Amino acid sequence: MKIFVLIALREEQMENVFVTADEELALSKTTADFEDCDALFVEVWEDGEKTDDYRLQ
Repeated sequence: MKIFVLIALREEQMENVFVTADEELALSKTTADFEDCDALFVEVWEDGEKTDDYRLQ
């Protein structure tokens, strides 16, 4: 099972802001969905291991 962790960048700090198993939902999020978010990153986890990460916005 894949888990998508969205991480918001706020100035110099990164914070996990959203976790879901729904890929479509995870990829539909934008910086506007989160307060004071400068950039949005996704980590993809499968079977307890991070398999991918990239900038969403």
